[in-house]
Amino acid sequence: MTSKELTELMQESPVACHKALVKEYGRYVYAIVYNKLRSCGTNEDIEECVSDVFAALFMKCKFDISSENDLKYLISTIAKRKAIDSFRSLCAQANHITDTDDDDMHELVSDFSVDEHVDRSELRRVLLNKIEELGEPDSTILIQKFYYNRNSKEIAESVSMTAMAVRARCSRAMNKLRAKLVEVGITR
Repeated sequence: MTSKELTELMQESPVACHKALVKEYGRYVYAIVYNKLRSCGTNEDIEECVSDVFAALFMKCKFDISSENDLKYLISTIAKRKAIDSFRSLCAQANHITDTDDDDMHELVSDFSVDEHVDRSELRRVLLNKIEELGEPDSTILIQKFYYNRNSKEIAESVSMTAMAVRARCSRAMNKLRAKLVEVGITR
């Protein structure tokens, strides 16, 4: 959902806009908050922080929806900041951390980042949707080539084409896919 779509939905119905944001980004926000608060917060603390994130987002949406970009970056920034604030507050209440030094903070760092994992999963979902939009046989060719690591000859047998035709279709399909991804803001 882009800021422009959000603005249009907000003008039609603020309640519908809020529901759409929670539906689309709820799990993403929860993953970010959970990753930050899992060591010191309860489920209620995590849920309260998620609610605070959406409250802050809704207030931001009312007053500043000027960019045409994807909201994911704004949402992740708000979620991370709210989760860090909650972490500090919870730790201060429980007297877990009285003086934060590098040794204490090092214990909180994990090799596995939930929010990065969610970002990659979201990217995969968008990529597969855009590949499916290409239609047959382009979607089959790309999936077999890049997901199943098959060569042109193997793909040609499964789609009843020549290997040369598969390579040409693959090249054109990749160009179409790049254009579709640029439309949704993915440029890497």
